[in-house]
Amino acid sequence: MTLLPLVVVTAVWGITFVQVKDAVAVYPLFAFLAVRYAIATGALGLAGFGRVQTLGRPGVAAGSVVGALGALGIGLQTAGLERTTVSSTGFITGLYVVLTPLFGLALFRTRVRIEVWAGILLSVVGLGLLSGVQVGSATGNALVLVSTSAQALQIVMVERYAARFDAVALTLVAMATSCLGFLVIAVALGDLPIPRGWTVWGALLVTGVFASAFAVLIQVWAQRRMSAARIALVFALETVFAGLFGYLLKDDRLGWLGWGGCALILAGIVFAEPAAAETLRTAISRSPGRLRRRTRAARPGADP
Repeated sequence: MTLLPLVVVTAVWGITFVQVKDAVAVYPLFAFLAVRYAIATGALGLAGFGRVQTLGRPGVAAGSVVGALGALGIGLQTAGLERTTVSSTGFITGLYVVLTPLFGLALFRTRVRIEVWAGILLSVVGLGLLSGVQVGSATGNALVLVSTSAQALQIVMVERYAARFDAVALTLVAMATSCLGFLVIAVALGDLPIPRGWTVWGALLVTGVFASAFAVLIQVWAQRRMSAARIALVFALETVFAGLFGYLLKDDRLGWLGWGGCALILAGIVFAEPAAAETLRTAISRSPGRLRRRTRAARPGADP
């Protein structure tokens, strides 16, 4: 099942919001990102190094594009977050559910079905409710919007490349490209100390191995089976999980609007994603109340 691994990826991304926030409070941001992607490169190195030669120049170029867009997205998102509100950042970042199908249509004439557009609309409204959409800084919002565009382009380009190249090798090149970009920035800033303490190392290991290497690998694998627009819609769950883990681990309070936003995002995914809709129907059909009603109906003389 393609949907379940993607949901797990969004859950990992959601929980790492808390870890990364704590880590970059005590360790430089670009140094953190450089080490994170170095760990991601190492995690895939043993399995993928020998496969890189199968990519050829086109495959290496494809992996470099994916890695550069990923690095641009997370770098500009963080820069924008320093200048605008968290709610604005969350809402604008979630807009890649709209930008992804638009870029696919503009660049590759990729058509999107009407039910997917309906799911996207529900998700955007849900993102607005969940984030609160406070205005924030115009400069910060612009940076986050560019980062969101980079993330949407990355999803579109992965769809373009996923079926053509080896998934592990392509992801390895992407991770190495992101690492190189952040390493250059950290060295230029003269700010690359050795990480110390479990707060930093814990965040580095989780984000490097699970939120970067394996997450992008699962994305590449999944986009051989799902369209970019549907992938982006499932990825909107990242915002839901971020709110959920913020509630559980940081005592954040979403309120009724926030939880309503979560519900709309989930509804959008169920509406547009056949596997999610089938899972929901199966869960409802197996619910205890439904089973009791069926049992009563099957008995002779049961109440109507």
